[in-house]
Amino acid sequence: MINEFIIRMGTFFLLIGAGIFIIFLASNYAGKANFDYLFWSVLSVTVGIILRRRRGPRPPSNRFSYIRKLREQKGHKKEK
Repeated sequence: MINEFIIRMGTFFLLIGAGIFIIFLASNYAGKANFDYLFWSVLSVTVGIILRRRRGPRPPSNRFSYIRKLREQKGHKKEK
């Protein structure tokens, strides 16, 4: 339960960092670059990545299992 919350907080920090980086790009485009936005975006993205690393491996997906079975059956027919 607490581990899932930490992972969600990591995602939150990644999104906040991306938003602050967009604000930095807008300030740079306006000709008044505010590097505080860049610093805070890099910091929050770094914290987000550190928190998201606690996530375990994803379960295997059976998305193309039907196609895989067809290929295996075709390979067995060729052997015979």
